[in-house]
This record gives sequence, structure tokens and C-alpha cells, in this order.
Amino acid sequence: MTDSSDFPVTGLRGRLTPNAPLGPRAWFRVGGPADWVFIPEDQDDLALFLREKPASMPATVLGACSNVIIRDGGIAGTVIRLARGFADIDIQGNSLIVGAAALDITVAEHAAAAGLAGLEFLAGIPGSIGGAVRMNAGAYGSDLDAILEWAEILTENGELRRLSRAELGFAYRHSELPEGSVVIRACLRGTLDDADGIRSRIADIRASREASQPVRARTGGSTFRNPEGHKAWQLIDEAGCRGLRIGDAQISEKHCNFLLNLGQASSADLETLGETVREKVLAQSGVSLHWEIKRIGRQSKGDQTL
Repeated sequence: MTDSSDFPVTGLRGRLTPNAPLGPRAWFRVGGPADWVFIPEDQDDLALFLREKPASMPATVLGACSNVIIRDGGIAGTVIRLARGFADIDIQGNSLIVGAAALDITVAEHAAAAGLAGLEFLAGIPGSIGGAVRMNAGAYGSDLDAILEWAEILTENGELRRLSRAELGFAYRHSELPEGSVVIRACLRGTLDDADGIRSRIADIRASREASQPVRARTGGSTFRNPEGHKAWQLIDEAGCRGLRIGDAQISEKHCNFLLNLGQASSADLETLGETVREKVLAQSGVSLHWEIKRIGRQSKGDQTL
């Protein structure tokens, strides 16, 4: 693969890049390249790609890359990255119509400016709205399930569909989005409130996050889901894993549910450290931790496993 003439879909207007580096965009700053990265110009451009791409070509959507370990062998097929054409934020009454590429913190700030409360928690979630919908992201006592009215998706065949909150089947860090679909926008509802009060609550959330999490490090957000009746960080701490290292991969000493790349860690180091923690927690407490961070791609370039 050397230029876009090798790509099996013609007529696309967006940017198409072969053998595209992904590590520099990932919050961990690690990971191999994508065979292709496609940044669609708009919804129609994305729909064309989804309709026309070969069924054998994998397609992976990457947002802000804040909650993902991209494995060292990179990602097979095409990575879809939504950019400017999918980042609009439109206030309509007590609702915000938000593009999937809009950053969570930006949405929270727009809601505050409009005097709409209930979205402040988004200021504590690194990432974009598309990913937040896909995983029912939450923090500081709320989640997408509490504020979402509907989400619009393009199906794997490029068909536009609007799904209600009920149809999305939200559960803890989970949704029932159709396989292969791409979230393109969502409608989030707020309640009228004093704008200065909302801004103050956002400032409190950002200060709390700064004080309790390694937000300035090469990290990826919460590593493991909180098991029923437990806090993941506490189980990790009690298993003696605070500060545990494999190479330059480390469990944060500030917050035990965060993995860090101290500089030269590989994706394999990070994933191995996470699995080591899972084993130690299971042995110490009998509780099985489940990854919240997505681990995607090939272990090595010759591996075809996604």
C-alpha cells in the first residue's frame, strides 16, 4: 500500500492516508500504524465508504484515543477518524445536538454557556461524544444514560438511523450499538440553571480530577471497570500493585486504576502489566477485574487478529 490509488473505494472526498502512524495521537503515545486512516469530509462521504468498502476490510473508529491501547502491530484495514465535519454543537431549547467528534469537555462548556445543567460530569471524562455514547461513559455521579435523548448512527451499510436511549440498551460502561455502526451525532438534554453556578461545578470537577488522577501523564483514563460492590483502585492497592512496573509501564502511585507510560513503554508492556494486575487482584481478593480501556489491533505486524 503506497498511495490512495490502491484503496478499494473510489470517489471519497475526505483524507486517506496509507500506513498511518497512530501512536502520536494516542494518549499513551504508543501503538503501531493503521493500514489506512480515513478522515471523511462529511456524513455522505462516510456513508459512501461504509456502503462500498469490501466486506473483508475491517473498519475501526477511533475518537480522541484517550481510552485505548493500540497494540504494537497496528490496526488492520481502515481506521475511521471523525474530525471537523462531525464536531458541531447546536443548542436547541434545553437540548444540545452534538457531533460525535466534539470533545466531552467542550460540550460541558457549551452547556454551561447556555445555562443548561446536568452535563457538568462530561468535564471529568477525557474523550469525545461518539466514544462516550458507545461505552455509556460516566463520572462524578452521572453518565450518558442520564442525559441522552437519541443518537444517530450510520450502520455498517451506510444507512442513517436514529436510536432512542431505550434502543441503545445502556448499562454500566456498555451500550447495544449495532455491530459495525458509527455514531455521528447525539442529542443531550439539560435543565435550565444559573450559568455561573454550572461553571463553578465544572471548575470543581476539573480541580478534583487534577488532584486525584495523573492527568498530565501518558495515560488512558480508568483501566478497569469498578466491580459490583467494589472500587477497582482499592482492590489494586490491596493486592500490592500501587507503583508496580514492567519496563516503563507503571501502575500510577497517585491513582491505582491508571496505567502510565513513563517514556519508553510498548503497548505490550502496558497490556502485560494490566494482565499482571488482574492476576494479582484475583489471587488476593477473588474478584475478577474487567478492562475498561479498549485494547485493539495486532500484537505484531504479521498478526491479523484485531
